[in-house]
Amino acid sequence: MNEKVLHTLEYNKILDQLTEYAFSADAKSRCQKLRPITDRAQIEQLQQQTSDALSRLFKYGSLSFSGVTDIRDSLKRLEIGGALSAIELLRVCSLLESAKRAKAFARSQEDNVQPDDSLTSLFAGIEPLTPLCDEIRRCILSEDEIADDASSTLHSIRRSMRGMNDKIRAQMNSMINNTTTRSYLQDTVITMRDGRYCLPVKAEAKSLVPGMIHDQSSTGSTLFIEPMAVVNLNNEYKELQLREQEEIEVILAGLSNLTASYATQLLADYELLTELDFIFARAAFAQTYNGVAPLFNDDGRIHIRKGRHPLLDPKKVVPIDVRLGEDFRLLIVTGPNTGGKTVSLKTVGLLTLMGQSGLHIPASERSELGIFDEVFADIGDEQSIEQSLSTFSSHMVNIIRILEQVNDRSLVLFDELCAGTDPTEGAALAISILSKLHLYGARIMATTHYSELKVYALSTPGVENACCEFDVATLSPTYRLLIGIPGKSNAFAISEKLGLPSDLITDAKGRISKSEGDFEDLIADLEKSRSTIEREQLEINQYKAEIESLKEKLEQKQERLDSSRDKILREANEQAYNILKEAKDVADETIRNFNKYGKAGAPVSEMEKERTKLRGKMDKAAQKMSEQKKASVPNHNVPKKLRIGDSVKVISMNLKGTVHSLPNAKGDLYVQMGILRSLVNINDLILLEEDAAPGTKKFQKTSAGKIKMSKSASVSTEINLIGKTTDEAIPLLDKYLDDAYLAHLPSVRIVHGKGTGALRNAVQAHLKRLKYVKSFHLGEFGEGDAGVTIAEFKD
Repeated sequence: MNEKVLHTLEYNKILDQLTEYAFSADAKSRCQKLRPITDRAQIEQLQQQTSDALSRLFKYGSLSFSGVTDIRDSLKRLEIGGALSAIELLRVCSLLESAKRAKAFARSQEDNVQPDDSLTSLFAGIEPLTPLCDEIRRCILSEDEIADDASSTLHSIRRSMRGMNDKIRAQMNSMINNTTTRSYLQDTVITMRDGRYCLPVKAEAKSLVPGMIHDQSSTGSTLFIEPMAVVNLNNEYKELQLREQEEIEVILAGLSNLTASYATQLLADYELLTELDFIFARAAFAQTYNGVAPLFNDDGRIHIRKGRHPLLDPKKVVPIDVRLGEDFRLLIVTGPNTGGKTVSLKTVGLLTLMGQSGLHIPASERSELGIFDEVFADIGDEQSIEQSLSTFSSHMVNIIRILEQVNDRSLVLFDELCAGTDPTEGAALAISILSKLHLYGARIMATTHYSELKVYALSTPGVENACCEFDVATLSPTYRLLIGIPGKSNAFAISEKLGLPSDLITDAKGRISKSEGDFEDLIADLEKSRSTIEREQLEINQYKAEIESLKEKLEQKQERLDSSRDKILREANEQAYNILKEAKDVADETIRNFNKYGKAGAPVSEMEKERTKLRGKMDKAAQKMSEQKKASVPNHNVPKKLRIGDSVKVISMNLKGTVHSLPNAKGDLYVQMGILRSLVNINDLILLEEDAAPGTKKFQKTSAGKIKMSKSASVSTEINLIGKTTDEAIPLLDKYLDDAYLAHLPSVRIVHGKGTGALRNAVQAHLKRLKYVKSFHLGEFGEGDAGVTIAEFKD
């Protein structure tokens, strides 16, 4: 793939963003060197790895490769028998700790029955080498510090050094505390020079403090003298330091030898972790723009569904659908400036490069890409001052280069083909270039303003028009790419909206030839028809969705009916079988008895008993059938005269109640059943207590009177809801209001307190929903103010 097109389509910016998600230097380098490939098997392998890593990220979270450092130079040094420094050993340890994290990450997925994928073998090949890692961490505390317990010899040496250090300091402190010696000192401190303990002595008193001079201050006024009293002690301390350094080198050599024995696995761990770092960087990058793995083909077909340019703001970018290479191999995109033509062009090219590099593309599922050996692009201003080339000339140089290299496995992208010259000549030249490329079998996508190219697309097989939609009403592009319809420049409409005098626009329209005007009108009609068809198609889809929903519900209902029918038939067959079986048993017994009693001398009384027994069974069965029929079809006398307050039973509801209103002409009346007031027909009623004396008082006879008396005696005119939450208070209030209304209380007092007002608002909202509440208002002065609501019931 030529580097020029990578720069033109801003592929390098994609790589810069990808690099930010890699941890190791080697993985970052691989991100920067990532290039599109043409082998389909390799492309699909890279895409599968990216998909598997993305799936793991979604299910189990991120995986850090921060400790992966390049140890290959250190391993080469070990091969020739060299020893590693503490820093190099710590890098080895850091690599192994990263390997341990990666192994634990993979193991946690195995516990969740994670099926094998393309990354399973990579994770399986990692060996954390825990003993080596633990040994390095035990011996080396930091880049500059070896642990005392690294070896018993080092522990002994350092213990001796601490003892010697205490002796030297005690000796020198005694000198500092001496009044005479202190007067010779520039400062009463102990310093170190060349690893030896010294005192800062005044220059004029150097002869008074016997010892070895190791250094002097920049002004020469202070000499750093090692007193003779501690020279031997300093010598011994220096020897201990040398022994310490020798022992540290022995420890590092031992760790290096141990590391060398794992050199092969360490190299494998580094390569595997770097590979996984590179793969998970691609997955993490895809996660940021919601990328998907495209489908690939060798036929040069492109079908991008809801594609988005990855470098644009995902909140503002408008997805586009692009088809190329199946019904047509050349797509000519027209439309006004700033309508999104160039973005559509770059989106197709950039997504093709990303897909062939193993990167997911920002599009919808089932998007399809062809595999191209070369992608050519002539986009942007190619003017070159150094080469004395105009814009047109520089574009033409690029086009000539494309014509020399293009073949049937090429994708060619042109932005404003042959612009910057005479429109008539430019259009003719553009048609010739596109025809030549079309003849080669390349897949081409070109943007233009030339009307001649629109006609060329309409009249040439394998060539299709497309446009970037523009809303003239708002003077703004919608950025939607519409395939199959040529676009308009909309220059007249835009100019008129912006305030250009109408006489100028009329004059300009008159200067357009009739054929060109008719063509533009045809495009406008096509655009209007397309909008109408899209709107009608949307309505049709909605109707289809509703029909499918109704069809599904009907099928479910039919299934339930079929299931019920099968169950009823099965039960009926079982009952019929039992009846027939019982009849057969009776018949068999009758035949046996007939044979038995048919013999000579059989008593007639015995035969009569058997007949009576059989007749009893038949009567019992008939009685059960009669009872079932009575239960299923109740037989009752319809009440003739009803009075308000009469006790009745509603047969269909199996509830008792009292008559609340007299029947109308149709026989419908209201019946009060507890808190339920329902409209029923008189044929559905049974009058209760009909034998009661006509003169009996209503409150003694009817349940309504009983309810009124009991409720009036027990229901308070006030309910206190203070201290309760809204969810607790509303059910209590609802039951209280029902009881109060049945008790015929004219009004009630609801105490809810002031507080935040939440309970008051909930109470008043509930009162609004109750039909039997006539009105309500907050309490006045002396009634509780805003902490109380007074509710009045309807008569």
